[in-house]
Amino acid sequence: MLVDNRVDGDSRVQKAARSAAEAGWDVTLLGCADAAREERLGGAHVRVLPMPRPAGGLRQRVVARGGPLPRVARLARRPVEHAQVRLWRAIAGDRAWRRLEPGLWTYERVFGPVVDALAPDLIHAHDFRMLGVAARAVERARAAGRPVRLVWDAHEWLPGAKPRRDNVRWLPAHLAYVREYVPYADAVVTVSDTLADLLQAEHALAERPTVVLNAPATAGPPPAAVPDLRRRCGIGPDVPLLVYSGAIAEQRGVGTVVQALPGLPGAHLALVVPDPSAPYVRSLLAAAARLGVADRVHPLPYVPHEQVTAFLAAADVGLIPLHHWPNHEIALITKFFEYAHARLPVVVSDVRTMADTVRTTGQGEVFRARDAGDLARAVRAVLADPRRYRRAYEGPDSPLPGWTWEAQAERLAALYRRLLAVDPVEAR
Repeated sequence: MLVDNRVDGDSRVQKAARSAAEAGWDVTLLGCADAAREERLGGAHVRVLPMPRPAGGLRQRVVARGGPLPRVARLARRPVEHAQVRLWRAIAGDRAWRRLEPGLWTYERVFGPVVDALAPDLIHAHDFRMLGVAARAVERARAAGRPVRLVWDAHEWLPGAKPRRDNVRWLPAHLAYVREYVPYADAVVTVSDTLADLLQAEHALAERPTVVLNAPATAGPPPAAVPDLRRRCGIGPDVPLLVYSGAIAEQRGVGTVVQALPGLPGAHLALVVPDPSAPYVRSLLAAAARLGVADRVHPLPYVPHEQVTAFLAAADVGLIPLHHWPNHEIALITKFFEYAHARLPVVVSDVRTMADTVRTTGQGEVFRARDAGDLARAVRAVLADPRRYRRAYEGPDSPLPGWTWEAQAERLAALYRRLLAVDPVEAR
């Protein structure tokens, strides 16, 4: 398996590697970070490879004093970048990414020799950057007479992604990169039915992608020594507690939650995020201070993924306040399932797929994205009768049995068996 991050913190990748090893496959998971490391993840071997900087293309240019380019300079640069995109697309078509985003070759230099040395029978490439690395490894292996299967795991719909850097080359370059290498994939896996349909149409796939939801793992013994969420927030059991868990950025909508807190007297907000001291988190705390609610906002670090559900269960409401953005409209994201398995009523913005699901199951309330007053209304409705919303997780109609990683992992295992025409246990 290949992924373009440091592995820890990526629950989907970790669960996929662990469950594949449990199914009998010999799994090596390759990631990348500033420093190399090796470890075991269940039965999977994890190798994090040292990634030189810059990794994702040319770094943003700096002015003489060392700071980022001022906004005027960035705006002046954009016409040049648009011209570069038009020129190289006209010259090279989908191969234009080589000129527009040459930093993608860094992943090839780091991962390629290691993949070749492992001589895998199947490569599972997570997300878009690893698709090209895997495709070229498959091409080299097949040229040497060794058949290799390639599974591409599309975590998001790239045309609807917010560019990772402030330049106009980023998105067209990565779209071209994916288009060039999708034909090498023997199968595509993705995270939702809506995204499966989009990918099939966009890439003219002969087979609809296999949907593997990023649901929590529920089998096995309960995790040991789960931290107490309320104790970390410094509050007692009767204080209303809202929780937001996951990556944090403006488009995630947490600013709307902070704006809503004055309309939710006594309610506290836990922000379970990768880095509680990150600049954007600090800006949220500053906004909370201006509103007089700073003492009710509690930034907290992540816990290990196997503890997440039990950790969140101490809250009263799980929040998903996403802004309208194409990728936000089409997914049931990880925290949605984590909240559900924690039996939390949820309050979600009116992004399409999650809002439709919540209205169908009755597990929470929907509010208008970016509308702090409407968010406060939705939270008050849940806090007034939480039992009503928790009942959605009970009884024969509960969606929870299908929202488990164990159910999803069997789909992945069946796909591997089909592609390789072998059962790993029987083969051994």
